[in-house]
Amino acid sequence: MSDAKPANALAWIDIVRLGLVQASLGAVAVLSTSTLNRVMVVELALAAMVPGILVTLHYGVQITRPLWGHGSDAGGRRTPWILGGIALAGLGSVGAAAASALMATNFALGMALAVVDFILIGIGIGAAGTSLLALLATNTAAPRRAGAATLVWLMMIAGMALTSIAAGAWLDPFTPSRLVLVTAIVSIAALALAGLSLAGIESRLRRNPQLAPEQAAVKVSFRESLVDAWADGQARRFTIFVFLSMLAFSAQDLILEPYAGLVFAMTPGETTTLSGIQSGGVFMGMLLVGLLGSSLGRTRPGVLKIFTVTGCIASAVALALLGASSQSPGAWPLTANVFALGFSNGVFAVAAIGSMMALAGAANRHGERPREGMRMGLWGAAQAIAFGLGGFAGTIVVDIARSVLAVEEAYALVFMIEAGLFLIAAAVAFAIVMPSSARPRVTTNPSPDVLQPAE
Repeated sequence: MSDAKPANALAWIDIVRLGLVQASLGAVAVLSTSTLNRVMVVELALAAMVPGILVTLHYGVQITRPLWGHGSDAGGRRTPWILGGIALAGLGSVGAAAASALMATNFALGMALAVVDFILIGIGIGAAGTSLLALLATNTAAPRRAGAATLVWLMMIAGMALTSIAAGAWLDPFTPSRLVLVTAIVSIAALALAGLSLAGIESRLRRNPQLAPEQAAVKVSFRESLVDAWADGQARRFTIFVFLSMLAFSAQDLILEPYAGLVFAMTPGETTTLSGIQSGGVFMGMLLVGLLGSSLGRTRPGVLKIFTVTGCIASAVALALLGASSQSPGAWPLTANVFALGFSNGVFAVAAIGSMMALAGAANRHGERPREGMRMGLWGAAQAIAFGLGGFAGTIVVDIARSVLAVEEAYALVFMIEAGLFLIAAAVAFAIVMPSSARPRVTTNPSPDVLQPAE
Protein backbone atom coordinates (compact mmCIF):
# COMPACT_ATOMS: atom_id res chain seq x y z
CA MET A 1 0.00 0.00 0.00
CA SER A 2 1.53 3.32 -1.07
CA ASP A 3 1.96 6.20 1.34
CA ALA A 4 2.70 8.74 -1.35
CA LYS A 5 1.13 12.10 -0.71
CA PRO A 6 -2.00 12.44 -2.86
CA ALA A 7 -1.94 15.29 -5.36
CA ASN A 8 -4.89 17.00 -3.70
CA ALA A 9 -3.56 16.84 -0.13
CA LEU A 10 -3.02 20.04 1.81
CA ALA A 11 0.55 21.32 1.77
CA TRP A 12 2.08 22.41 5.07
CA ILE A 13 1.58 26.06 4.14
CA ASP A 14 -2.13 25.31 3.64
CA ILE A 15 -2.29 23.67 7.07
CA VAL A 16 -0.64 26.75 8.60
CA ARG A 17 -3.24 28.93 6.90
CA LEU A 18 -6.05 26.77 8.33
CA GLY A 19 -4.31 27.09 11.70
CA LEU A 20 -4.68 30.86 11.35
CA VAL A 21 -8.41 30.30 10.81
CA GLN A 22 -8.55 28.28 14.03
CA ALA A 23 -6.59 31.05 15.78
CA SER A 24 -9.20 33.54 14.54
CA LEU A 25 -11.98 31.40 15.98
CA GLY A 26 -10.11 31.16 19.30
CA ALA A 27 -9.67 34.94 19.35
CA VAL A 28 -13.43 35.47 19.11
CA ALA A 29 -14.20 32.75 21.65
CA VAL A 30 -11.77 33.92 24.35
CA LEU A 31 -13.44 37.31 24.72
CA SER A 32 -16.82 35.77 25.45
CA THR A 33 -15.65 32.93 27.70
CA SER A 34 -12.90 34.74 29.61
CA THR A 35 -12.97 38.55 29.39
CA LEU A 36 -16.73 38.91 29.75
CA ASN A 37 -16.67 36.43 32.63
CA ARG A 38 -14.29 38.70 34.56
CA VAL A 39 -16.23 41.89 33.70
CA MET A 40 -19.51 40.44 34.93
CA VAL A 41 -18.04 39.18 38.21
CA VAL A 42 -15.65 42.05 39.04
CA GLU A 43 -16.81 45.25 37.36
CA LEU A 44 -20.55 44.46 37.54
CA ALA A 45 -20.33 42.56 40.86
CA LEU A 46 -22.64 39.83 39.60
CA ALA A 47 -22.75 36.31 41.00
CA ALA A 48 -20.23 33.98 39.36
CA MET A 49 -23.09 31.74 38.33
CA VAL A 50 -24.31 34.36 35.83
CA PRO A 51 -21.38 34.04 33.40
CA GLY A 52 -21.20 30.37 34.35
CA ILE A 53 -24.72 29.81 33.06
CA LEU A 54 -23.98 31.74 29.87
CA VAL A 55 -20.77 29.84 29.11
CA THR A 56 -22.53 26.54 29.81
CA LEU A 57 -25.30 27.64 27.43
CA HIS A 58 -22.80 28.30 24.65
CA TYR A 59 -21.49 24.76 25.10
CA GLY A 60 -24.98 23.28 25.24
CA VAL A 61 -26.02 24.92 21.99
CA GLN A 62 -23.18 23.12 20.25
CA ILE A 63 -25.24 19.96 20.34
CA THR A 64 -26.33 21.32 16.94
CA ARG A 65 -22.86 20.67 15.46
CA PRO A 66 -24.07 17.59 13.49
CA LEU A 67 -26.61 19.84 11.75
CA TRP A 68 -23.93 22.27 10.57
CA GLY A 69 -21.60 19.44 9.60
CA HIS A 70 -24.36 17.88 7.52
CA GLY A 71 -24.99 21.25 5.88
CA SER A 72 -21.39 21.56 4.74
CA ASP A 73 -21.47 17.93 3.54
CA ALA A 74 -24.62 18.50 1.51
CA GLY A 75 -23.45 21.79 0.05
CA GLY A 76 -20.10 20.39 -0.97
CA ARG A 77 -18.22 23.47 0.33
CA ARG A 78 -16.82 24.16 3.80
CA THR A 79 -15.57 27.75 3.40
CA PRO A 80 -18.97 29.52 3.61
CA TRP A 81 -19.80 27.62 6.80
CA ILE A 82 -16.44 28.49 8.36
CA LEU A 83 -16.63 32.20 7.55
CA GLY A 84 -20.33 32.38 8.34
CA GLY A 85 -19.72 30.73 11.70
CA ILE A 86 -16.90 33.12 12.61
CA ALA A 87 -19.03 36.09 11.58
CA LEU A 88 -21.96 34.83 13.68
CA ALA A 89 -19.72 34.19 16.70
CA GLY A 90 -18.23 37.67 16.32
CA LEU A 91 -21.67 39.23 16.12
CA GLY A 92 -22.69 37.35 19.23
CA SER A 93 -19.54 38.46 21.06
CA VAL A 94 -20.17 42.13 20.27
CA GLY A 95 -23.79 41.71 21.33
CA ALA A 96 -22.73 39.98 24.56
CA ALA A 97 -20.37 42.87 25.35
CA ALA A 98 -23.22 45.33 24.82
CA ALA A 99 -25.53 43.14 26.91
CA SER A 100 -23.05 43.13 29.80
CA ALA A 101 -22.99 46.93 29.72
CA LEU A 102 -26.80 46.97 29.75
CA MET A 103 -26.86 44.71 32.83
CA ALA A 104 -25.51 47.59 34.93
CA THR A 105 -28.76 49.53 34.45
CA ASN A 106 -31.30 46.87 33.47
CA PHE A 107 -30.21 43.40 34.51
CA ALA A 108 -33.26 41.52 33.19
CA LEU A 109 -33.04 42.99 29.70
CA GLY A 110 -29.26 42.68 29.62
CA MET A 111 -29.43 39.04 30.69
CA ALA A 112 -32.08 38.26 28.06
CA LEU A 113 -29.89 39.76 25.35
CA ALA A 114 -26.84 37.93 26.68
CA VAL A 115 -28.68 34.61 26.43
CA VAL A 116 -29.47 35.27 22.76
CA ASP A 117 -25.90 36.39 22.08
CA PHE A 118 -24.29 33.36 23.75
CA ILE A 119 -26.59 31.12 21.70
CA LEU A 120 -25.26 32.88 18.58
CA ILE A 121 -21.69 32.40 19.82
CA GLY A 122 -22.27 28.69 20.38
CA ILE A 123 -23.85 28.19 16.96
CA GLY A 124 -21.10 30.19 15.25
CA ILE A 125 -18.26 28.31 16.95
CA GLY A 126 -19.99 24.99 16.23
CA ALA A 127 -20.55 25.74 12.54
CA ALA A 128 -17.06 27.13 11.92
CA GLY A 129 -15.13 24.61 14.02
CA THR A 130 -16.94 21.57 12.63
CA SER A 131 -16.50 22.60 9.00
CA LEU A 132 -12.85 23.54 9.51
CA LEU A 133 -12.03 20.14 10.99
CA ALA A 134 -13.95 18.43 8.20
CA LEU A 135 -11.89 20.35 5.63
CA LEU A 136 -8.69 19.27 7.36
CA ALA A 137 -9.82 15.65 7.71
CA THR A 138 -10.79 15.42 4.05
CA ASN A 139 -7.59 16.82 2.62
CA THR A 140 -4.73 16.06 5.02
CA ALA A 141 -2.43 13.17 4.09
CA ALA A 142 -2.36 10.42 6.72
CA PRO A 143 1.28 10.85 7.85
CA ARG A 144 0.66 14.56 8.43
CA ARG A 145 -2.44 14.27 10.61
CA ALA A 146 -0.68 14.25 13.99
CA GLY A 147 1.45 17.24 13.03
CA ALA A 148 -1.53 19.06 11.52
CA ALA A 149 -3.68 18.52 14.61
CA THR A 150 -0.87 19.76 16.85
CA LEU A 151 -0.13 22.80 14.71
CA VAL A 152 -3.76 23.87 14.37
CA TRP A 153 -4.47 23.51 18.09
CA LEU A 154 -1.30 25.29 19.18
CA MET A 155 -2.15 28.13 16.82
CA MET A 156 -5.61 28.35 18.37
CA ILE A 157 -4.06 28.58 21.84
CA ALA A 158 -1.64 31.23 20.56
CA GLY A 159 -4.55 33.18 19.06
CA MET A 160 -6.39 33.10 22.36
CA ALA A 161 -3.31 34.16 24.31
CA LEU A 162 -2.36 37.01 21.97
CA THR A 163 -5.94 38.27 21.86
CA SER A 164 -6.17 38.26 25.66
CA ILE A 165 -2.92 40.23 25.95
CA ALA A 166 -3.83 42.77 23.25
CA ALA A 167 -7.43 43.19 24.37
CA GLY A 168 -6.27 43.57 27.96
CA ALA A 169 -4.02 46.47 26.95
CA TRP A 170 -6.76 48.16 24.92
CA LEU A 171 -9.42 47.78 27.61
CA ASP A 172 -7.66 50.04 30.12
CA PRO A 173 -8.98 52.39 31.34
CA PHE A 174 -12.09 50.23 31.34
CA THR A 175 -15.48 51.51 30.23
CA PRO A 176 -18.43 49.50 28.89
CA SER A 177 -18.27 51.32 25.55
CA ARG A 178 -14.56 50.52 25.23
CA LEU A 179 -15.36 46.83 25.84
CA VAL A 180 -17.87 46.87 22.98
CA LEU A 181 -15.42 48.68 20.69
CA VAL A 182 -12.52 46.32 21.44
CA THR A 183 -14.75 43.28 20.96
CA ALA A 184 -15.94 44.62 17.60
CA ILE A 185 -12.36 45.30 16.44
CA VAL A 186 -11.22 41.81 17.42
CA SER A 187 -14.23 40.19 15.74
CA ILE A 188 -13.75 42.10 12.48
CA ALA A 189 -10.00 41.43 12.47
CA ALA A 190 -10.61 37.70 13.13
CA LEU A 191 -13.09 37.45 10.26
CA ALA A 192 -10.71 39.29 7.90
CA LEU A 193 -7.77 37.04 8.86
CA ALA A 194 -9.89 33.92 8.40
CA GLY A 195 -11.10 35.10 4.99
CA LEU A 196 -7.58 35.84 3.77
CA SER A 197 -6.28 32.53 5.13
CA LEU A 198 -9.01 30.49 3.43
CA ALA A 199 -8.84 32.32 0.10
CA GLY A 200 -8.29 29.90 -2.75
CA ILE A 201 -7.65 26.74 -0.73
CA GLU A 202 -10.94 24.97 -1.24
CA SER A 203 -11.40 26.15 -4.82
CA ARG A 204 -7.96 24.75 -5.71
CA LEU A 205 -8.83 21.41 -4.13
CA ARG A 206 -12.16 21.30 -5.97
CA ARG A 207 -10.45 21.95 -9.31
CA ASN A 208 -8.22 18.92 -8.83
CA PRO A 209 -9.15 16.29 -11.46
CA GLN A 210 -8.79 13.52 -8.86
CA LEU A 211 -11.93 14.67 -7.06
CA ALA A 212 -15.20 12.95 -7.82
CA PRO A 213 -17.42 15.66 -9.37
CA GLU A 214 -20.66 13.98 -8.42
CA GLN A 215 -19.87 13.85 -4.71
CA ALA A 216 -21.27 17.21 -3.74
CA ALA A 217 -24.42 16.66 -5.78
CA VAL A 218 -25.59 13.69 -3.72
CA LYS A 219 -28.24 14.93 -1.29
CA VAL A 220 -29.59 13.11 1.76
CA SER A 221 -31.65 14.32 4.67
CA PHE A 222 -30.12 15.25 8.01
CA ARG A 223 -31.85 12.29 9.65
CA GLU A 224 -30.49 9.83 7.08
CA SER A 225 -27.00 11.26 7.50
CA LEU A 226 -27.19 11.06 11.31
CA VAL A 227 -28.52 7.48 11.23
CA ASP A 228 -25.74 6.55 8.81
CA ALA A 229 -23.06 8.02 11.12
CA TRP A 230 -24.45 6.33 14.24
CA ALA A 231 -24.74 3.00 12.41
CA ASP A 232 -20.99 3.15 11.77
CA GLY A 233 -19.57 1.15 14.69
CA GLN A 234 -16.25 3.01 14.72
CA ALA A 235 -17.95 6.42 14.63
CA ARG A 236 -20.28 5.36 17.45
CA ARG A 237 -17.43 4.08 19.62
CA PHE A 238 -15.42 7.21 18.98
CA THR A 239 -18.38 9.38 20.03
CA ILE A 240 -18.55 7.51 23.33
CA PHE A 241 -14.78 7.83 23.74
CA VAL A 242 -14.85 11.59 23.11
CA PHE A 243 -17.62 12.11 25.65
CA LEU A 244 -15.97 10.02 28.40
CA SER A 245 -12.46 11.39 27.90
CA MET A 246 -13.53 15.03 27.68
CA LEU A 247 -15.79 14.63 30.70
CA ALA A 248 -12.79 13.38 32.68
CA PHE A 249 -10.56 16.05 31.14
CA SER A 250 -12.81 18.97 32.08
CA ALA A 251 -14.02 17.81 35.50
CA GLN A 252 -10.85 19.02 37.23
CA ASP A 253 -10.88 22.49 35.63
CA LEU A 254 -12.71 24.23 38.48
CA ILE A 255 -11.46 22.16 41.42
CA LEU A 256 -7.68 21.89 40.99
CA GLU A 257 -6.82 25.38 42.23
CA PRO A 258 -9.24 25.24 45.20
CA TYR A 259 -7.78 21.83 46.09
CA ALA A 260 -4.24 23.21 46.05
CA GLY A 261 -5.35 26.12 48.23
CA LEU A 262 -7.35 24.11 50.76
CA VAL A 263 -5.14 21.03 51.09
CA PHE A 264 -1.67 22.39 50.24
CA ALA A 265 -2.25 25.90 51.68
CA MET A 266 -1.12 27.55 48.44
CA THR A 267 -1.71 31.27 47.89
CA PRO A 268 -3.82 32.53 44.96
CA GLY A 269 -0.62 33.44 43.13
CA GLU A 270 0.83 29.99 43.69
CA THR A 271 -2.29 28.20 42.46
CA THR A 272 -2.40 30.43 39.37
CA THR A 273 1.21 29.46 38.67
CA LEU A 274 0.22 25.82 39.17
CA SER A 275 -2.42 26.15 36.46
CA GLY A 276 0.22 27.66 34.20
CA ILE A 277 2.47 24.67 34.85
CA GLN A 278 -0.38 22.36 33.90
CA SER A 279 -0.92 24.30 30.67
CA GLY A 280 2.80 24.01 29.98
CA GLY A 281 2.51 20.26 30.37
CA VAL A 282 -0.39 20.19 27.90
CA PHE A 283 1.72 22.16 25.41
CA MET A 284 4.68 19.77 25.77
CA GLY A 285 2.45 16.70 25.41
CA MET A 286 0.88 18.08 22.24
CA LEU A 287 4.26 18.98 20.83
CA LEU A 288 5.61 15.47 21.47
CA VAL A 289 2.70 13.82 19.66
CA GLY A 290 2.99 16.27 16.79
CA LEU A 291 6.68 15.56 16.28
CA LEU A 292 6.63 11.80 16.82
CA GLY A 293 3.29 11.32 15.10
CA SER A 294 4.52 13.05 11.95
CA SER A 295 7.79 11.14 11.87
CA LEU A 296 6.27 7.73 12.65
CA GLY A 297 2.94 8.16 10.87
CA ARG A 298 4.22 6.93 7.51
CA THR A 299 5.66 3.66 8.84
CA ARG A 300 3.38 3.12 11.85
CA PRO A 301 -0.16 4.15 10.87
CA GLY A 302 -1.52 3.02 14.26
CA VAL A 303 0.67 5.45 16.22
CA LEU A 304 -2.20 7.87 16.92
CA LYS A 305 -4.24 5.13 18.57
CA ILE A 306 -1.22 4.18 20.70
CA PHE A 307 -0.80 7.79 21.82
CA THR A 308 -4.52 8.15 22.51
CA VAL A 309 -4.74 5.05 24.70
CA THR A 310 -1.42 5.74 26.44
CA GLY A 311 -2.38 9.36 27.11
CA CYS A 312 -5.67 8.31 28.70
CA ILE A 313 -3.97 5.71 30.92
CA ALA A 314 -1.25 8.17 31.93
CA SER A 315 -3.92 10.79 32.72
CA ALA A 316 -5.70 8.24 34.94
CA VAL A 317 -2.46 7.47 36.79
CA ALA A 318 -1.71 11.18 37.29
CA LEU A 319 -5.22 11.79 38.64
CA ALA A 320 -5.01 8.79 40.97
CA LEU A 321 -1.71 10.12 42.32
CA LEU A 322 -3.30 13.53 42.73
CA GLY A 323 -6.03 11.92 44.81
CA ALA A 324 -3.39 10.14 46.90
CA SER A 325 -1.56 13.43 47.45
CA SER A 326 -4.19 14.49 49.97
CA GLN A 327 -2.74 11.97 52.43
CA SER A 328 0.69 13.64 52.59
CA PRO A 329 0.44 17.23 51.37
CA GLY A 330 3.61 18.29 53.15
CA ALA A 331 5.86 15.93 51.20
CA TRP A 332 4.01 15.44 47.92
CA PRO A 333 5.61 16.83 44.69
CA LEU A 334 2.38 18.52 43.63
CA THR A 335 3.97 20.64 40.90
CA ALA A 336 5.48 17.59 39.19
CA ASN A 337 2.20 15.72 39.57
CA VAL A 338 0.21 18.53 37.95
CA PHE A 339 2.73 18.88 35.12
CA ALA A 340 2.46 15.12 34.48
CA LEU A 341 -1.33 15.45 34.37
CA GLY A 342 -1.11 18.27 31.84
CA PHE A 343 1.45 16.40 29.74
CA SER A 344 -0.72 13.27 29.66
CA ASN A 345 -3.79 15.34 28.78
CA GLY A 346 -1.90 16.96 25.92
CA VAL A 347 -0.78 13.60 24.55
CA PHE A 348 -4.25 12.08 24.51
CA ALA A 349 -6.03 15.24 23.33
CA VAL A 350 -4.00 15.94 20.20
CA ALA A 351 -3.76 12.23 19.35
CA ALA A 352 -7.55 12.00 19.65
CA ILE A 353 -7.93 14.97 17.29
CA GLY A 354 -5.63 13.29 14.76
CA SER A 355 -7.61 10.05 15.13
CA MET A 356 -10.81 12.02 14.63
CA MET A 357 -9.45 13.36 11.35
CA ALA A 358 -8.42 9.87 10.24
CA LEU A 359 -11.81 8.32 11.00
CA ALA A 360 -13.69 11.19 9.36
CA GLY A 361 -11.47 11.00 6.29
CA ALA A 362 -12.20 7.28 6.04
CA ALA A 363 -15.94 7.83 5.95
CA ASN A 364 -16.27 8.27 2.19
CA ARG A 365 -13.29 6.30 0.93
CA HIS A 366 -15.28 4.50 -1.74
CA GLY A 367 -16.34 7.56 -3.73
CA GLU A 368 -19.64 8.06 -1.95
CA ARG A 369 -21.19 11.33 -0.76
CA PRO A 370 -19.25 13.48 1.72
CA ARG A 371 -19.69 12.33 5.33
CA GLU A 372 -16.86 14.02 7.18
CA GLY A 373 -18.91 17.02 8.35
CA MET A 374 -21.59 14.91 10.02
CA ARG A 375 -19.02 12.83 11.89
CA MET A 376 -17.05 15.88 12.96
CA GLY A 377 -20.31 17.43 14.10
CA LEU A 378 -21.28 14.34 16.08
CA TRP A 379 -17.91 14.21 17.84
CA GLY A 380 -17.85 17.96 18.35
CA ALA A 381 -21.28 17.82 19.98
CA ALA A 382 -20.11 15.04 22.32
CA GLN A 383 -17.06 17.13 23.25
CA ALA A 384 -19.08 20.31 23.87
CA ILE A 385 -21.65 18.53 26.02
CA ALA A 386 -18.87 16.86 28.04
CA PHE A 387 -17.11 20.19 28.55
CA GLY A 388 -20.34 21.84 29.61
CA LEU A 389 -21.11 19.09 32.11
CA GLY A 390 -17.58 18.32 33.30
CA GLY A 391 -16.62 21.45 35.20
CA PHE A 392 -20.09 21.81 36.69
CA ALA A 393 -20.28 18.13 37.67
CA GLY A 394 -16.85 18.27 39.32
CA THR A 395 -17.88 21.12 41.60
CA ILE A 396 -21.24 19.53 42.43
CA VAL A 397 -19.67 16.20 43.41
CA VAL A 398 -17.10 17.99 45.59
CA ASP A 399 -19.80 19.99 47.36
CA ILE A 400 -21.91 16.89 47.99
CA ALA A 401 -18.91 14.84 49.13
CA ARG A 402 -17.77 17.58 51.52
CA SER A 403 -21.07 17.28 53.36
CA VAL A 404 -20.15 13.75 54.47
CA LEU A 405 -16.36 13.55 54.03
CA ALA A 406 -13.32 15.56 55.00
CA VAL A 407 -12.12 18.15 52.50
CA GLU A 408 -9.14 16.03 51.43
CA GLU A 409 -11.29 12.95 50.93
CA ALA A 410 -13.94 14.85 48.96
CA TYR A 411 -11.45 16.13 46.41
CA ALA A 412 -9.66 12.78 46.27
CA LEU A 413 -12.98 11.11 45.46
CA VAL A 414 -13.52 13.36 42.42
CA PHE A 415 -9.97 12.79 41.18
CA MET A 416 -10.47 9.03 41.48
CA ILE A 417 -13.76 9.21 39.57
CA GLU A 418 -11.98 11.12 36.81
CA ALA A 419 -9.22 8.50 36.75
CA GLY A 420 -11.84 5.78 36.35
CA LEU A 421 -13.46 7.65 33.45
CA PHE A 422 -10.09 7.94 31.71
CA LEU A 423 -9.51 4.19 32.08
CA ILE A 424 -12.92 3.42 30.59
CA ALA A 425 -12.18 5.87 27.77
CA ALA A 426 -8.85 4.11 27.14
CA ALA A 427 -10.65 0.77 26.86
CA VAL A 428 -13.15 2.23 24.38
CA ALA A 429 -10.33 3.80 22.34
CA PHE A 430 -8.46 0.49 22.28
CA ALA A 431 -11.51 -1.20 20.74
CA ILE A 432 -11.71 1.30 17.88
CA VAL A 433 -10.35 0.00 14.57
CA MET A 434 -8.29 2.80 13.08
CA PRO A 435 -7.69 3.12 9.32
CA SER A 436 -4.29 1.83 8.32
CA SER A 437 -3.58 4.67 5.90
CA ALA A 438 -5.61 7.28 4.12
CA ARG A 439 -6.09 9.13 0.92
CA PRO A 440 -7.57 12.48 2.00
CA ARG A 441 -10.05 12.61 -0.85
CA VAL A 442 -11.53 9.77 -2.81
CA THR A 443 -11.21 9.48 -6.55
CA THR A 444 -13.64 8.27 -9.17
CA ASN A 445 -11.36 5.29 -9.80
CA PRO A 446 -9.80 4.32 -6.49
CA SER A 447 -6.24 3.13 -6.75
CA PRO A 448 -4.69 0.40 -4.57
CA ASP A 449 -3.44 2.91 -2.01
CA VAL A 450 -6.91 4.19 -1.16
CA LEU A 451 -7.71 3.73 2.51
CA GLN A 452 -8.76 0.26 3.54
CA PRO A 453 -9.93 -0.67 7.01
CA ALA A 454 -7.38 -2.26 9.27
CA GLU A 455 -7.92 -5.89 10.08
